[in-house]
Amino acid sequence: MPGQYLAQTQQQRLQMVLAPQLRQSLELLQVTALELRTLVQEELQQNPTIEEVPPATAQVEVEPGSGEAESNAELDFKEQFEVLSRLDDEWREYFRQSQSFQPHTADDAAKRQFFFDSLTQPESLQEHLLDQLKLAGLSSEERVIAELLIGSINDEGFLTVSLEELSHSTGAQPAHLEKLLKLIQEFDPIGVGARDLKECLLLQLRRLGKEESLAALIVRGHLESLGARKYPAIAKALKIGVEEVQQAAQFIATLEPRPGRMFTPEQPTYVLPEVQVQKTGDKYIVVMNREHIPHVFISKHYRTLMEDPHTTPEVKSYIRDKIRSGMLLIKSIQQRQQTIRRIAEEIVRVQREFLEHGVSHLKPLTMVEIASILGIHETTVSRAIANKYMQTPRGMFEMKYFFTPGLKTSDGSEVSNKTIKDVIAQMVAEEDPAAPLSDQEMVAKLKERGITVARRTIAKYRDALHILPSHLRKTY
Repeated sequence: MPGQYLAQTQQQRLQMVLAPQLRQSLELLQVTALELRTLVQEELQQNPTIEEVPPATAQVEVEPGSGEAESNAELDFKEQFEVLSRLDDEWREYFRQSQSFQPHTADDAAKRQFFFDSLTQPESLQEHLLDQLKLAGLSSEERVIAELLIGSINDEGFLTVSLEELSHSTGAQPAHLEKLLKLIQEFDPIGVGARDLKECLLLQLRRLGKEESLAALIVRGHLESLGARKYPAIAKALKIGVEEVQQAAQFIATLEPRPGRMFTPEQPTYVLPEVQVQKTGDKYIVVMNREHIPHVFISKHYRTLMEDPHTTPEVKSYIRDKIRSGMLLIKSIQQRQQTIRRIAEEIVRVQREFLEHGVSHLKPLTMVEIASILGIHETTVSRAIANKYMQTPRGMFEMKYFFTPGLKTSDGSEVSNKTIKDVIAQMVAEEDPAAPLSDQEMVAKLKERGITVARRTIAKYRDALHILPSHLRKTY
């Protein structure tokens, strides 16, 4: 049997490798304007040959392909250099004058510190419970264990670790842990420290003096049926009327299923529109939002160094590489802006009726169609619209909102699935609560409007809209 050995071999194979220019263009195309600014700032720190024009003096951007853009590509920076020279002199004078002033006085420092001390942070649930624990009059040993219990309560207000696990890790008896947990469950907010939803609701009902009410009875023994809105089954089991069960269910719905939610408010999401659609007369004009797009150029200083005969070949080679990298960045930014603008213009052209009349007139549109019209690849369209927003007279929309498949109507035209979802939501809002529309009835009503869809399609759209089935929407 031959032994193992090491050997070097050669092998030929085909492998697609993205060129650096293409890789950078795709990366810049996919990021948002704020992310683009961060990437450019990193490049500014690494590449000394590029500089950024301050927003106040930034010139109007010229789309690549024009003569002026090509001139810029040839490192024609005379005007930019004069602007930067003037700014440099102004800033030098500013800093020279500022040196004659004294640094912040003690009063200024105190005001500044007061300002920072005045900034408040929202109180967390754990901090809120620990503040109440200080007033509970516990011994030092009990307080340590109670703090561990509070630390095991998640942001929704539920205890996530069993008392047996805590007993094993702390050495405390389960009965003693149960006693401390009961104390914490008396804290604010009502229902905190519960181990499951049933205990959470019962804690709230007990605090409200309804521990022996019908609502508490339903929570104890019929919580799953209540969640499925099986009111007749609950009424039959408890030998009461369906209306009584429904009234109790309505009261239970006022309780808080996640008591810690008030201490974890959702942080607002801030978006910056890449494109603005403005109506001028009868036309809709696409305007690129250039406010946060960096305006960078190649520094005149390094071009001068390249022409200086005293510059060593090594330095010239370094500057040449950095200038090439800077020009690649500039062209990639210009190409990104042009691609997004062209896609936005096609969206506005196709969805003009939406801009005029709203979502009921949203037309089906796919990325393949836009890619075919613009002569680019479908994946390029996907990257260009990723996390990009468009400000329109109808409001702000994510660009991918306008790309939806469609269904054919009886007259041969197509309607967007978002339009169908809007019709379904409207039908549910106008239905009789005592006799809600079934999926099959919605199919019939849509057919009356000339829209033929399958029942399973209605069910899929209804689930996407978070609308319950008809038997769960029914009220008695």
